[in-house]
Amino acid sequence: MKIEIKRIGNSEGLILPRELMRRLDLKHGQQLHITELPGGGFQALPYDPDFEKTMEIVEEIIDEYRDTLAALAK
Repeated sequence: MKIEIKRIGNSEGLILPRELMRRLDLKHGQQLHITELPGGGFQALPYDPDFEKTMEIVEEIIDEYRDTLAALAK
């Protein structure tokens, strides 16, 4: 499905077609968590405070063990 980034007031936004909202069980006003993907894409998931806390912990671990993880990735 192709959607366009449009000006909404002083911001930019995405208008999601009603059919997509229905299929994904998204509701007006619902918050989404955006994750950047390798290659320039992104993933949008329903916002979950527990998931956000988990991701904060993961980011701290990655920062602390960056060199170790890089060595393991070789």
